[in-house]
Amino acid sequence: MIHYLLSETNSSMIAFVGILFAFVVTVAAISLLCQYLPKDAGRDFAHDGKLSAGKPRGAGVIFVPVFICAALLFGELSAENIIYLILIGVCMMTGFLDDASKTPWGEYKKGFLDLCVAALVAVTFLKYNSSVVELAIFDVSFTLPPVVFAILATLLVWVSVNVTNCADGVDGLSGTLTIISVMTIYLVDSKLDRASDLRFFILIFAVCILGYLWYNATPSKLMMGDAGSRSMGLFISIAILKTGCPVLYLPIALVLFLDGGLGLVKVALLRFLKIHILRNVRTPLHDHVRKIWNWSNTQTVYRFAIIQIILAVAVVYCV
Repeated sequence: MIHYLLSETNSSMIAFVGILFAFVVTVAAISLLCQYLPKDAGRDFAHDGKLSAGKPRGAGVIFVPVFICAALLFGELSAENIIYLILIGVCMMTGFLDDASKTPWGEYKKGFLDLCVAALVAVTFLKYNSSVVELAIFDVSFTLPPVVFAILATLLVWVSVNVTNCADGVDGLSGTLTIISVMTIYLVDSKLDRASDLRFFILIFAVCILGYLWYNATPSKLMMGDAGSRSMGLFISIAILKTGCPVLYLPIALVLFLDGGLGLVKVALLRFLKIHILRNVRTPLHDHVRKIWNWSNTQTVYRFAIIQIILAVAVVYCV
């Protein structure tokens, strides 16, 4: 909004102020409001899950609105981006209502709500963009029928929301991996000269997560809950769609995808097809490495982050 009120020559200063605003307001808002968040009850089946009992949960309901406000105040607004911001807000609220509920929402209810948001993202994207898919690493592009593209885009968004949510279980892990993923997308955007209107949103989203990580670093004082993790997954999927190279989601968010996704696949195969895979692997993978390989929380965050950074460097170099 401020972009439209001031001259273009001041755009760099506006961006600078917007980034500082996002971080400072996130840190201050969490400090003031975390006492009002619901308290975590601990998780029976997660490794060291009981250690989180009593901590404020649902910090996403604080840092996501700060991101939305910063985007509206300092970002370049378009009808498409405003719709995305609304959907991120919706995803945050459904997650927070689950965080605050005395009885956790069922998997099917949450999955259906995520599917609705994912479908709306796909429809919105197709309204303002083409259905061309580029394989940037191989310098190949092709056009999918809009219906096929919409189905695949919906699946991508739904998967991103849910694997990011499932990867949230170690202090600082999902936030750190999300920052690496979105900043990789920022570099890919810059190199390919795509999604310039969303590029600044990526920066302030990463900065808001950093404001949250100020309190979530081990030992954490609070947790983001579904309000934050689902919103992060949604934002990653929107940002990757805007590059025109949605297939890059796999290498750019591979650690999140494997950490949270293997558990989803394992449960789905067992529940619907009675097929039991990965019998000796605990899921999410962050529980396996801590329980079976005796990694500390800090080792888990650093090593998962290192793997994702290596993938990020390779992707940015190859596109």
